[in-house]
Amino acid sequence: MSDSFMVAARIPMSRDGFAAWLDTPVAAPGRIVNPADMFTGWLWDGRRAETEWNSVGLGTTPREHFAERVEDSCAENSADGVLLYRDGALEAYLFHLGYDEWRVHTALLMFAAAGEFKSGPDDDTVLFWAETGANLWSADDTGWLAALSVGKGEARFVATRDLTDTVVGLRPVEARFFEMIERLADEEESWDWDSGDGFRTTTPRDPAFTNPAFLTTPQPPSRTALTTWPSPTPAPRPRDGRRR
Repeated sequence: MSDSFMVAARIPMSRDGFAAWLDTPVAAPGRIVNPADMFTGWLWDGRRAETEWNSVGLGTTPREHFAERVEDSCAENSADGVLLYRDGALEAYLFHLGYDEWRVHTALLMFAAAGEFKSGPDDDTVLFWAETGANLWSADDTGWLAALSVGKGEARFVATRDLTDTVVGLRPVEARFFEMIERLADEEESWDWDSGDGFRTTTPRDPAFTNPAFLTTPQPPSRTALTTWPSPTPAPRPRDGRRR
């Protein structure tokens, strides 16, 4: 089994819908109606996902979760990924070094919650898989680990799905991901590792790879609209190791 675990999504939505999704906290795994059936029908068929959801970042907004992820990827943590709003759709292509349950399952919940803000009537498919080179499998490959069908009312894991259109739609964001990886590799190669300073980069924050809205702190309402502005408390998360 590869140690490169990937989550990818392309979910059409309006720009207003995208902005609303960014600041909507994930309240509970219940948005996914069958979380324990995550692996049914795919490579890990027979494995139940019953405890993996215990560590997800409930109460966290997509903006908070993914902003933290981007900042981690600017250091020595293996959290590289692309997060865009492009051509009328939310696009994501996220790398995890190993099966990082907290990040993987929190991301799946974030994308499940995006269904409320979808612009199209048809379900969209979020993919989870492992592949050494972090590439997309072909649509008919047997290596997929899970497929999450995201509708406007609910999301559910499906045991079968024609992935042809989903994979075609994800190819551009896959290409953008490898553009970022190539740039990071060049930066790491030229880094003075003997200096004792930890690796730092701003490449993941580049608008080519992360839509600036993910990194922008929303403005609180005026005092006349809200007397007390609540401060959200993000769920704790484990730290990753150094990017390879």
